[in-house]
Amino acid sequence: MTVITGMTMSLDGFVADRDGDASPLYPDLTAFDDNEILQESIDSTGAVVMGRGAYEMAEGDLTGYEYQVPIFVLTHHPPDEEPKGQSEGGLTVEFVTDGLERAIEKAKSAAGEKDVTVVGGADVTQQCLRTGLFDELHIALVPIFLGKGLRLFENLGDDLPEVKQEQVIETDWAGHSDATYFVFRNSA
Repeated sequence: MTVITGMTMSLDGFVADRDGDASPLYPDLTAFDDNEILQESIDSTGAVVMGRGAYEMAEGDLTGYEYQVPIFVLTHHPPDEEPKGQSEGGLTVEFVTDGLERAIEKAKSAAGEKDVTVVGGADVTQQCLRTGLFDELHIALVPIFLGKGLRLFENLGDDLPEVKQEQVIETDWAGHSDATYFVFRNSA
């Protein structure tokens, strides 16, 4: 089992523009339909840890979400409404209010021998990096400049884990025909 975190990032290091919009990084989400990297992730993932912001982007409806596995949403305040799209033996949603470590612990238990994939915004990925609670860091680098916005590699502190580059893949990524996908392994 591997705990995987990561993000899509602009060439200048941003995961969203100055207005918090990540859509320039994903001009064509239908391009993911044939993406081998994403399909491999879907096939190998047994549970997902999701940030609350990513959950809110779905507006409480995960019907048709690519990862049909247990999802553990990090939040301080669970929503009042039950999420849509849950299915017995497939996608379920549990809101975790006692931190990233607990969410990963629950996800590992639910995933069995499969991987835990951490999805969400920069904050969740930064938490993974600060705490070392990841085995692999995946970065899809798309060849655009955003100029300003939300940087992934900020607010990390001084005691960061060491990583080793494992893989570099040239790929089509969400409408970018010339993206580079990096896989780094946590050396801890």
